[in-house]
Amino acid sequence: MHYLACDLGAESGRLMLGSLKDGRLSLEELHRFPNVPIEDTVGRHWNVEALFAELQTGLALAGQRGLPIASISVDAWGLDYFLLDENGAVMEPTFCYRDSRNQRGIDRTLDTLPWETLYEETGIQFMQINSLFQMAAESPERIERMRTFLPLGDGFNYLLSGVAKAEISLASTTQLYNPRTRNWSDKLLEAFGWPRAKFPELIPSGTRLGKLKPELAAASGLGEIEVLATCSHDTGAAVAAVPADGDQWAYLSSGTWSLIGVELPEPIINDAARDLNFTNEIGHGNTVRLLRNIIGLWLVQECRREWSEDGKEYDYSTLTQLATEAIPFTALIDPSDERFFKPQSMSGAIAEFCHETDQTPPSTPGGFIRCALESLALLYHRRLNEVCELTNRKVKQLHIVGGGSRNVLLNQFTANACNIEVIAGPAEATALGNVLLQSITLGHLPNLRAARRCVRQSMDVENYKPEEIEKWAEARNRFDSIAKS
Repeated sequence: MHYLACDLGAESGRLMLGSLKDGRLSLEELHRFPNVPIEDTVGRHWNVEALFAELQTGLALAGQRGLPIASISVDAWGLDYFLLDENGAVMEPTFCYRDSRNQRGIDRTLDTLPWETLYEETGIQFMQINSLFQMAAESPERIERMRTFLPLGDGFNYLLSGVAKAEISLASTTQLYNPRTRNWSDKLLEAFGWPRAKFPELIPSGTRLGKLKPELAAASGLGEIEVLATCSHDTGAAVAAVPADGDQWAYLSSGTWSLIGVELPEPIINDAARDLNFTNEIGHGNTVRLLRNIIGLWLVQECRREWSEDGKEYDYSTLTQLATEAIPFTALIDPSDERFFKPQSMSGAIAEFCHETDQTPPSTPGGFIRCALESLALLYHRRLNEVCELTNRKVKQLHIVGGGSRNVLLNQFTANACNIEVIAGPAEATALGNVLLQSITLGHLPNLRAARRCVRQSMDVENYKPEEIEKWAEARNRFDSIAKS
């Protein structure tokens, strides 16, 4: 069986061909394209038209293969959304979560309801990029014009099928969803005066939406294949592809953002979870992903971009090698510090943090990258301990999936910092999860357990054992003295 998975990330998108045969799954990248937000007088927003054009290019490439494609599904990052007008057209702009308007939305939200009420209603952590805050920053004119609020991944499924529905894993990230009632939060919608009719029907992961639009079917040569809503949230899809068994494991989805947590049968919404700022998101089969969403390889990506603009080009493998050669623990930062969210200069922000904490800043690219990776690993340790405290669960293995699982140095640092076995891979977990959930939806695999077994049979992983335990214990003490939360 053959499936198409469109995986949209905040840095790039790609269309993947997944093939399932004899219980083994293979992936092939058909088309990759950059995703660069537009920044102008309106603000920072996404070029939806260009992204959809790239997706159509990928569809045409898939059609040229002449394979019997069963279905297609789109997954994307959480928190951003489409607003559709009365004609079903996407209202421009589609704002980026890093747009500066968010603070206005936070202020309005907290003037309307206290944070304790928001968390009790949604179980979602406080982040300045939450959909709730973005919606609260929208102008009254835009809210009046909108007919439908649609999370981003569901929005692209809508562009493919013409069916506007909100898949539960992605809806659960918006802070407009109540995980107890498993529906949109009437309390929040009423508090902000947003009509419930403007929020679409919620559907479970693994829902058939309809056929590919006739014009897209004809132009691509694919025919009217099925469009499915798997886990429209990329992290939900990635966790579905974690090659784990049993329940003594945690996951780390590693990319621009890092998401670390565990899979549970029910949400944990209490004072302790709120104080630790943990979030409850929905996964396949109404499982709950209790996790903390933290900054990830954004630290490295922004350093690389900054140096590139200065005429110094480094690929990621070169930066990792330079970090390997740099002196250990020269300086540490707290990656959760807000200055690293959207700095003018990432290396400048790192140096500023070091000066403020009486540390000597790095002086070379390798030093900056080593500082970022060591600090990330130490933050992972802190968050993993918090997960164990909240769940009263002992974690024996940490599964790292996503593009960041290719970073051998960070994987080893994470094993060292957490003093736990790390299993890295698959790197393409999001696309794999997307494809596997399509196969479950269509009855080609029986359930999620079988899908994860399929991943174990199909994909190579790397194991990392803790090393230099005493040195990393000392580093944890240093990190605890400089990290605020």
